[in-house]
Amino acid sequence: MFERIAYKSLNARQKENYNFQKVAGRLADYGYNCLRLNDDWHGADFLAVHVDGTNVLRIQLKGRFGFYKKYCGRDLHIAFILGDDCYVYPHDDVLAAVVGRGQIGETVSWAERGIFHWSKFPSWAAELLQLYRI
Repeated sequence: MFERIAYKSLNARQKENYNFQKVAGRLADYGYNCLRLNDDWHGADFLAVHVDGTNVLRIQLKGRFGFYKKYCGRDLHIAFILGDDCYVYPHDDVLAAVVGRGQIGETVSWAERGIFHWSKFPSWAAELLQLYRI
């Protein structure tokens, strides 16, 4: 009756919907209810509201591990899926750690476009993001 879909066969919007559902499902295990936003709200694709009523995460979905100058200072978390793992990390805190390690530097991508990401997940990042793997 049910047939699994091939993620690669989805268009960009379908992939974003798929990723939202996957991340929301993982966050539910930690007491979060996820509310999809129709339009990016201060950079967030969705809100994750904890059952305690006080903790609210503003989350931007991405396809990979990376950083974006336009998100600095906005108290955003970045969520991405890598295989069976899902990561939800505080953008500014992890950016500071990565810059401190000298992993970004003054690349053209970061300096001129304000974006830096890795097409292949770097091995050193697994340890850095361990706290944010759900």
